[in-house]
Amino acid sequence: MTSTITGLFTDFVSLIYPRFCLACQDGLAKGEEVICSRCILELPRTDFHIRKENPMYQRIFGRLPIQYALAFYHFQKGGRVQRLLHEFKYNNHPEIGQVLGRVYGFELHKSGYGSEFDAILPVPLHPVKLRRRRYNQSEEFASGLSESLHIPCISKVLLRTESTETQTRKSKLLRWQNVNEVFRVVDPEAIKNLRLLLVDDVITTGSTIEACGIELLKAGCLSLSVASIAYTD
Repeated sequence: MTSTITGLFTDFVSLIYPRFCLACQDGLAKGEEVICSRCILELPRTDFHIRKENPMYQRIFGRLPIQYALAFYHFQKGGRVQRLLHEFKYNNHPEIGQVLGRVYGFELHKSGYGSEFDAILPVPLHPVKLRRRRYNQSEEFASGLSESLHIPCISKVLLRTESTETQTRKSKLLRWQNVNEVFRVVDPEAIKNLRLLLVDDVITTGSTIEACGIELLKAGCLSLSVASIAYTD
């Protein structure tokens, strides 16, 4: 009886305050979270997890010795992925990262990646920016990946020591200068001899990933792979 009443109340609230997909703005069906099933299926997937030497791997490998380079979606200007990431990053929707992380983590687990990593580590935000934004979007995505892959997520090992300017509209050189030497590993023993999956929300030039990865490798991790929600061609 209680579950029936709860369901009726939920349906009633949905009539007054309809829930919309944050990617396409269509209404969400019962049981859908944040993103409709159609968008989950139709958003432009990279399939990088089945192509090791994919474009993202080739972009990063020459600068950083990575094992795998994984991205869920292609980022297309003006597309649904951009709209979704804007909602995620700026409009207080941390649940977007969690949902995408669980879905992508499920795909990776089916492809055998559950045994490829010992820990998942999100790219950190500076404390000032974290207080303003209230959550780290990379950590939300990493949390969803962790849940589906059954791999622990560690978020206190790598720190961002300076609050840098936004990377948007910067050239490759300026992006690197903007993040060079702003990350620090505060607990090397926590990652020593571990196979790490470093997670960011969007990878464009790879400058942030490179800056983080250099510090993690110097601190003694066994191998490094990277993953993101989206990759910009």
